[in-house]
Amino acid sequence: MTIRVLIADDHKVVAEGLGHLLAAQPDIEVVGTVRTGREAVRRAAELQPDVVVMDSNMPDLNGIEATRLLRERLPQARVVMLSVLADPLHIVRALRAGASGYVPKSCAGSDVAEAIRAVHRGKRYLHATISEAVMAELVEPRSDDDRLALLSSRERQVLQMVAEGKSVAEMAEAMSLSPRTVETYRARMMDKLRIRDVAGIVKFAIAHGLTSLE
Repeated sequence: MTIRVLIADDHKVVAEGLGHLLAAQPDIEVVGTVRTGREAVRRAAELQPDVVVMDSNMPDLNGIEATRLLRERLPQARVVMLSVLADPLHIVRALRAGASGYVPKSCAGSDVAEAIRAVHRGKRYLHATISEAVMAELVEPRSDDDRLALLSSRERQVLQMVAEGKSVAEMAEAMSLSPRTVETYRARMMDKLRIRDVAGIVKFAIAHGLTSLE
């Protein structure tokens, strides 16, 4: 059986290289490549892939929030998170959002194909270099996760876009909401995090892997 795969990565060179690698596999078909988290959610609904290989750090909507939305709308699809971040707290967030596998970009290659096959069979896949640290995080979670956990998915999306310099109008268009509703989410987000300025939002977003501002 051929596994249909959608690649979501905002780095063109990485996406193309991964596409060539996966296309060479006899049991994998790359059905599309996208550059943003929102596009990944939209194209997944159209293409109905078996597996989405999702970069965790993309502009506008990061891979974790995109995974959360994708799994809500397309529960049968599996997600393999591909990331430069190997922090166990970040990995646990990805798994809780609905990712079935996680591969550090530093280890990408044939490991991605292995992860795709594993999650397609209904298994979970954690690369060997991160599995022990993730288990430790699950057993003894750090308290600094609590602040981000206070936010709803909408509030986390607003947090990322504010950090990236998006205007209220741009956020409203991206999220299909009214500007007033976006302002409400922004106020709630800042109040929950006890952050009073954009500089604080930027620092928090980068520290928690929501954006890299590249």
